[in-house]
Amino acid sequence: MAESDDRQRVTKFPIRSMRSHRAGKRRVPEGKLEMVVTCLEMTEPPTRPSTPQPRRAGKLALMRAEKPTVSFYRYLYNTVGEPWLWYERRRMSDEELLAAIHDAAVGVYVLYVGGVPAGFVELDGRSSDEVEIAYFGLIPEFLGRGLGPYLLDWAVHEAWSKTPERVWVHTCNFDHPKAIAVYQRAGFVPYKQETKLIDDPRLDGTLPGRRK
Repeated sequence: MAESDDRQRVTKFPIRSMRSHRAGKRRVPEGKLEMVVTCLEMTEPPTRPSTPQPRRAGKLALMRAEKPTVSFYRYLYNTVGEPWLWYERRRMSDEELLAAIHDAAVGVYVLYVGGVPAGFVELDGRSSDEVEIAYFGLIPEFLGRGLGPYLLDWAVHEAWSKTPERVWVHTCNFDHPKAIAVYQRAGFVPYKQETKLIDDPRLDGTLPGRRK
C-alpha cells in the first residue's frame, strides 16, 4: 500500500493495473483498443478540511460557464482530453453537445490561473439522487502544479452541496496513471471494473495520430 500526504491509505486497485495506453502489451484485434474502466463512489460527504489553494499558483478563479458555447466547450474538452484519448464528445454533433451541456442539471466549471483557462470539471446531476463527476482535468501546461487535487476537492464539495445520495466518477487505463490514487485520496472508493474493446479513435480521425 501507498499513503497520501495526509496518511489516508490508498488501496492498490484495480486488480488489473491501470496501464498506459502507450505501454500496453496485451494483444487486441487490429484497429481496437482495450479499455479498462474503473468506477469509484463516495456515499457521504468528506469530513476533512478543504484542500487549500496550491502555493505559488498565482491568481485562481473558479467560475461556472453559464450556457457555454460549443466552440469554448470543445476547446476545453479537446485540449484537456487529447492526451488521455477522450473521444466520446468529439463524435457528438453540435446540437447533441449543446443539449447536454445546457441541461439545467449539468454544470461546467472552469478553473482559471492568472485569467487563463487551466482546466475544468463537469458535474452531471441528471440521474436521480446522484451526481457524477463526468469530466475532470487540466490543460497540459498546468499539470504538475498541484492544481488537480485542489480542483477535485472543490468539485467534490460542490457535488455534495446538491445533497445527492452519492457522488461517483469513472476513470480508465488511458487516463493519467495516478488517477485512481488521486480519487481515492479524495475519498472515493472503487466498486466496479469492466473491460471492453473500443474502436481506436485515432484511426478514423476523431483524434489526431495513429496507434503505434
